[in-house]
Amino acid sequence: MKTKTQFSIDINSDLGESPERLANGADFALMRHITSANIACGGHAGNAKTMKATVELAKKLNVAIGAHPSYPDRANFGRVESVMAPKELELSVREQILALARVAQAFGARLAHVKPHGALYHAANRSPAIARAVGRAVMSIDPQFIMVGQAGSASLAVWRKMKLRCAGEAFADRAYERDGTLRSRAREGALLDDPERAARQAVDIAVRHGVTAVDGFELPVTADTICIHSDTPGAAAIARAVSERLESAGLHVQALR
Repeated sequence: MKTKTQFSIDINSDLGESPERLANGADFALMRHITSANIACGGHAGNAKTMKATVELAKKLNVAIGAHPSYPDRANFGRVESVMAPKELELSVREQILALARVAQAFGARLAHVKPHGALYHAANRSPAIARAVGRAVMSIDPQFIMVGQAGSASLAVWRKMKLRCAGEAFADRAYERDGTLRSRAREGALLDDPERAARQAVDIAVRHGVTAVDGFELPVTADTICIHSDTPGAAAIARAVSERLESAGLHVQALR
């Protein structure tokens, strides 16, 4: 695998998805160790109250704010692909991003990036039409937003062709299959909830530009940002370990630019 050629990397997490984690301080504890927050904006989770609370925390902690739109499917937490016409999907994504943008503006903040959630994230990888619908929604609001998608994915290729700014994402707390896909959450070993193990994987991604798949295969991965899911058990401890290990490896942890 390649030796280190980059000197900075972003750590992102999906936030504002749970009123309970906001109320008990779990989101705050996690946000202390990340540089970008992808905030649920009404599709799979989130409402005006949770968006306001999450934006306020992000601003207080100097964390970059991004939209985390999804299929409008709260019943399945956006993890089931919905059948939607491209224009319908475009309008839904646009409405979600604008809802968060208005909240951010009220706090004197602005959105920096957009990362689709769950089934929409993966559907955009498989379908250029879906990726283009998401891209059009973003372009209609601000073409300077950074699009976050899985490193090496087809969705990033579509968005780059649309002249959108892009960032490739890899995962500290999820196991990889040999083909580069994430191991299904339904299968054993899908989550890496041990902080040290997740931190080692993050350093491998950032420094060696690769990750070891579940079968031992060495996958090349070049990423601009590393994700830690807020619903992974011990997410705050994982984020702290990841941040500390990346800094110890000589990387500067900072938001996407």
